[in-house]
Amino acid sequence: MVGNKKIPLRKCIASGEMKPKKELVRIVRSKEGEVSIDLTGKKSGRGAYLSKDKDCILLAKKKNILAGQLKATIDDSLYEELLQLVDKEKPS
Repeated sequence: MVGNKKIPLRKCIASGEMKPKKELVRIVRSKEGEVSIDLTGKKSGRGAYLSKDKDCILLAKKKNILAGQLKATIDDSLYEELLQLVDKEKPS
């Protein structure tokens, strides 16, 4: 029974898929209304999860899903940062 550790699952707001937390990136809105990427997963504030997938990020941008989830305006630079993050993580 050892090693049967429960893997925390989260839902991607773009695709609606349940995935392990490590496969998603968390975006946080602080109390001040500042939106940032939370790589540690421990920042305080309202969080939303997105798959580390270019298509999901572009879909979230197109449909403005993040803004709706976090109830904040999302700057285009945040999406650019997310896309760069995904490009770095994917081995070519």
